Amino acid sequence: PLGISGVETHANNVYSDNMSANDNTVNIGSNKSGYHHGDLRSALIETGLKLLEQGSAETLSLREIARAIGVSATSIYRHFPDKDALLAALATEGMAKLAREQKAAAKGKDGKEAFTEMGRAYVRFAVRNPALFRLIYTSLPAAADPNCVNPEESPGWLLRQSIAGLAGEKATAAQKRAALLRAWSLVHGLAMLILSGQIAGPDADILIDEVVSVDSLKLR
Repeated sequence: PLGISGVETHANNVYSDNMSANDNTVNIGSNKSGYHHGDLRSALIETGLKLLEQGSAETLSLREIARAIGVSATSIYRHFPDKDALLAALATEGMAKLAREQKAAAKGKDGKEAFTEMGRAYVRFAVRNPALFRLIYTSLPAAADPNCVNPEESPGWLLRQSIAGLAGEKATAAQKRAALLRAWSLVHGLAMLILSGQIAGPDADILIDEVVSVDSLKLR
């Protein structure tokens, strides 16, 4: 999903069941508020992401999401024909959320410092969102990342842009590819070690800063 091709791939609210004739609208909120939400698909994705915070992709079901929103299960199938389609949509949104957090972490910083903060943000996103992070790398094909609607919401695009800027004009394509894979392998490997319980306890957050450093993310 980072879009590396070849080697360079990649509730508190209660939803009422008052739907429009085309099943694309749903009322959200209490009967008193009457707040109207016009995009059921977005509501389904938002609710799915919330449920992922409490469980796993394996246990998530379309009917569970329907109950949480307060709509019929059949209305969901008009937007997502099966669970795989829903999981792909959740993974796409998760990938965009990851990219936004990386950009926020790098804001106001330049060069290697910004690159380092993006790497740390990658690992911390995984730690805070274990089910969603795993889903991103199991539900999306490698080609999904560069084909996203907004490339700036793609972790792979951010990584490639950063590598291109830091490596310099003299760097060959092979050097850039190797630098990309070194950086990605470092942060992804650290994230998976933490998620698998190999690194646990209060030391994990400290280790993120120590392991993902300017020195560790060498380009050559």
